[in-house]
Amino acid sequence: MKDLPTLLGALDPEADLTGRHVWLISLFAWIRGDQTSVAAAVARVQAFLEAVEAQPEFQRRLQAWWQQLIQTLDITTLLADFGFAPRTAFVSELGERLRRKMLPGTPETSDASELFPLVASRRFDAQWMAALEEPQIERLARLLSANPQLDTLHWQYSLVDALTYCTAQIRATGFAPELRLRMDRATPHARAFHALPSDVEELRSIFFRPERDEAQLQAALTQYRGRLDACRQAVNSVYAHIEENGISVGMVFRLRQLRERMMRVRELLDALLSPKPAMAALKLLVRRVIIGHDSKSIGALISANSTLLSAKMAERSAETGERYITRNREEYREMLGKAMGGGAVTAFTTLLKFMVVGIGLSAFWSGFWASVAYAGTFVMIQLLHFTLATKQPAMTAPAMAAKLKDIGSAEATNAVEDFVDEVTHLVRSQVAAVFGNVFMVVPAVLLINALILLLLGHPMISHDEARHILATLTLLGPTLLWAAFTGVLLFSASMIAGWAENWFVLHRLDSAMRHNPRFTSALGTERAARWSAFMRENISGFASNIALGFMLGLIPAFTGFFGVELEARHVTLSTGQLAAAGASLGLEAFRFPAIWWCMAAIPLIGALNLGVSFYLAFRLALQAHNVSGVDRARIRAAIWARWRTHPRSFFMPAQYR
Repeated sequence: MKDLPTLLGALDPEADLTGRHVWLISLFAWIRGDQTSVAAAVARVQAFLEAVEAQPEFQRRLQAWWQQLIQTLDITTLLADFGFAPRTAFVSELGERLRRKMLPGTPETSDASELFPLVASRRFDAQWMAALEEPQIERLARLLSANPQLDTLHWQYSLVDALTYCTAQIRATGFAPELRLRMDRATPHARAFHALPSDVEELRSIFFRPERDEAQLQAALTQYRGRLDACRQAVNSVYAHIEENGISVGMVFRLRQLRERMMRVRELLDALLSPKPAMAALKLLVRRVIIGHDSKSIGALISANSTLLSAKMAERSAETGERYITRNREEYREMLGKAMGGGAVTAFTTLLKFMVVGIGLSAFWSGFWASVAYAGTFVMIQLLHFTLATKQPAMTAPAMAAKLKDIGSAEATNAVEDFVDEVTHLVRSQVAAVFGNVFMVVPAVLLINALILLLLGHPMISHDEARHILATLTLLGPTLLWAAFTGVLLFSASMIAGWAENWFVLHRLDSAMRHNPRFTSALGTERAARWSAFMRENISGFASNIALGFMLGLIPAFTGFFGVELEARHVTLSTGQLAAAGASLGLEAFRFPAIWWCMAAIPLIGALNLGVSFYLAFRLALQAHNVSGVDRARIRAAIWARWRTHPRSFFMPAQYR
């Protein structure tokens, strides 16, 4: 790293554009040092100021360099556009961030927004810049400028130009059809975007008049700020439309960009009206350092723009999840019946899986046709209004979290206790569903095996296949790891279900099916209406079941291709396979320790399937509803207290106790 005398000697105002910019980058690197102490960086700034003041010749060179810099560098892009996507599309911004991460920048540029990340290249720069005191900034301004009044006027013109560009972007985004058509036209703010250019031009003309009238300036500022607030109110009406008609990542991205542009305008206005231009400029630069580093993060982009979409998906899952929670004896008994029906159908899933394996196809085609078998029988369970226990948690978790939205309000004093009541309802509902599935799949598989033995003279699977099943399901192997992984798949299927339903609603496909002439001419008006209602009701379930089926079948095949074969352990399917293995081996199977280890694994597989999928979905829903960490701690404490005092409430309704 250069020392200060070497750095001062390298300054050449006659250097080309790249040379001047490289010197500025070197100056910041010297001030930054090893980034261990803000005080040390501030001390180096002080040393730089004192060295310049002690050498009048160098001060003249510095001022000449500064004039060259501000005349050749366009700072309005840094003020107005820095940190925003060049195009108002999520995918474009994702590509831009990847480009910035992978490709180096160059100081050969007249765009301040391209040079600034090279100069202030560390987040530490924001810390030492913010620590500079006002007298130091004033000294630096005097040292840089030979004509402070002229430089201040240049700064103000740049700020107003940046305001103009920012306003134009706000207006263009507000006029985008994706947002404009979703704004409430009845609101008095519906046409607020139209007058923005005239407001900012009036502000410009009044601000730069030789004899400026402060009353007129304040009136222009009030009108401009009021117009921006009206635009914000108009944009807020889009969120009401989202509540009813779905959302997309692109729409969320536009809304976030628009809101941040409005905040940028307020920031520029504050700087323009500040009586201390140098301090206002420093504040803007500190903010740009933070924005520059935040704008590099791909994870932050995805997280920020998917939060609202996740919330909407969680809400849609919550609507579905309510039907899986039983609260009384009749609902509990109905859940048992539906679960037993689901277990019976899953026995046929087991048969189809063994038939696919028996054909001896390649890994991909075996996984594909197994996926078709899984998805087909899962959809059959849905259409017959039966229940597959492991699909419940990812749906019920958002329904539970939705009850915590107002936990922090004064009116919600009993919210935690009410929520714990719901937890007990949920747990015993899922216990009933698992019990019903497992209780029914075993006799159903044994019955199918008996029919095959009677008709074909051999059991459903051979002895070798039966021993292979015992070897793969044993508790002594990686069964529990695969069971937890299956919980992740169950959660993923629920997210796909929420996304599919949101997409269906966003594109108004139910209305298209009901009213589109091609559908009504082919199906008839009444049948088209029935199909529309049917799809609106079942699209989430179809998406979830088909996605889960294909993940269970194809993920082992795909991961096996790369030498890391991830298996799935679904409690109902595993129980069915174990029953088939036992039927093939006969009563002799109970003499093998392996079958007892497999039987011991079944309840743990069920617990992990349920627990992991519920945990992931519940965390997402808590985040979507902004439930704080303190409230989460209260919830955990209340649940443990209920478990210690009334453990049986988690397993059966009061009428059975």
